[in-house]
Amino acid sequence: MSIKSVFVDKKRVKVRGLKGQPDDRESPLFLHLGQVMSRGEKMDFTIQKSIELGVSVITPLFSERCGVKLDTERLAKKRQPWQKIVIAACEQCGRNRVPEIRPVMMLEAWCAEEDTDLKLNLHPRAQHSINTQSQPVKRVRLLIGPEGGLSADEIAMTGKQGFTDILLGPRVLRTETTALTAITALQVRFGDLG
Repeated sequence: MSIKSVFVDKKRVKVRGLKGQPDDRESPLFLHLGQVMSRGEKMDFTIQKSIELGVSVITPLFSERCGVKLDTERLAKKRQPWQKIVIAACEQCGRNRVPEIRPVMMLEAWCAEEDTDLKLNLHPRAQHSINTQSQPVKRVRLLIGPEGGLSADEIAMTGKQGFTDILLGPRVLRTETTALTAITALQVRFGDLG
């Protein structure tokens, strides 16, 4: 921004600009991550790195095989530290907008939400990959399951809700590795990485 004038007194500073240039660092890909809760610091790590990679919204989820058991009070307390992680990650990577951390919800309820996004479920035995998805894609709802994966009933439910099972590669990855790898692959294919 070019500065035209500056006024300073004891209680305020006033700067008048001539013109400014917007510096939008948000990804053109709107990515909503549904992450089944993971234990310990893994969830914090996943949130931090997902934000750095350009995720727009994160919804923590409970599923049948979720290893995290928290009561309502402890869940409410988790959201504030997560929001601080989001803000710090935005500062780190220079994002212009602070992404939303939604309240924790059940997997079935999240999958049933109405939207027009491309819905993807990471599954180690899927027949399709991110590269088989046709372009262009502007919005993705990405489901990452827990350690041990989703149950057979949950996988069937995601299919009924319009999710496509996709494969990242021949190796089975940990949940936090899966999230970051999938986000990166989606950003390379449809977003602004690469």
